[in-house]
Amino acid sequence: MRWAFITDIHANRQAFEAVLADARTQGATHFALLGDFVGYGADPAWVLDQVMALATEGAIAIQGNHDEAVAHGSTPGMHPDARAVIDWTRAQLDEDHLRFLSRLPLQSLGEPGHCLFVHANAFDPKGWEYVQGRAEAVKSLHAHPARIQVCGHMHDPMLFHLSGTGKAGDFRPVAGVPMPLPTHRQWLVIPGSCGQPRDGNPAACYALLDPSRSELDDARITFQRVAYDVDAACAALRASTLPGAIAERLARRLTLGE
Repeated sequence: MRWAFITDIHANRQAFEAVLADARTQGATHFALLGDFVGYGADPAWVLDQVMALATEGAIAIQGNHDEAVAHGSTPGMHPDARAVIDWTRAQLDEDHLRFLSRLPLQSLGEPGHCLFVHANAFDPKGWEYVQGRAEAVKSLHAHPARIQVCGHMHDPMLFHLSGTGKAGDFRPVAGVPMPLPTHRQWLVIPGSCGQPRDGNPAACYALLDPSRSELDDARITFQRVAYDVDAACAALRASTLPGAIAERLARRLTLGE
C-alpha cells in the first residue's frame, strides 16, 4: 500500500495531471486530497471532475478555505480580486460540483500510520490558520493524538515532529529522498502545493507515504516535485475571462514560484 498526498491544486489542470501520472508511476494505490481544489486556476470543473472520480473510488477528500468560499459564494465585503475569482469559478461549475464542495469534511482519519488529514491545522480546522513554523505545528500536534497529521494550506513542503518529551523539530525535505517517520514521535507533513508552489520552484509538489507494516517498522515519507507544462497553465489563465491582473499575477507565481 502506498499513499499519495496531494493538496492545493487550485484548478491547475496541467499540474494535477502531471502529479496523478507521476503518483501512479510511483506505485500509489491510495489518495488523500487535502483541499483547495479550486480558486486561482483556469480549470476548476476539470479538476473537480477528477477529484470527484477519485473520491468515488475511495480517495479521502477534505475541504479547503477556497472550496468553502466557492461553495457558499462571494459576499460584498470581500476584497474585489477575491470576489472576482469566486464569482468566475462558480460560473464554471455545475450544481454537482458545488454540492460536492459544500459537503466535504474539514478533517478525516485514515488507515495509513493512524493519519489525520486536515487542510489547515488540527487545532481549529475551520479557522484556516497557517502552520508557518514550529509553534503552530506543535499546537496542531497537541490538538489530536494521531501519530501522523497531513495538512495543506501552506504552499511550501515541510515536515515537523514532536517527541514524547515535548521536543519539537522540523525538516526542509529534499525531493525524492525517503525519510523514516519513527513511531516514538508525532509527525506533521505539509506536502506543498500541487498547483501553485511558492518556494521559488514552480514544479508541482506532492508526497508519498509508505505506511509501517508492523509496530517495529517505520513509515516512510517521500516528498516529490514534478515538472509540468507551466506555459500551458499560464496560457489557460490568459485565455480565461478572469480579470487580467489576476491572471498575470498567477502566471508569475506559476513561472517564478512567488
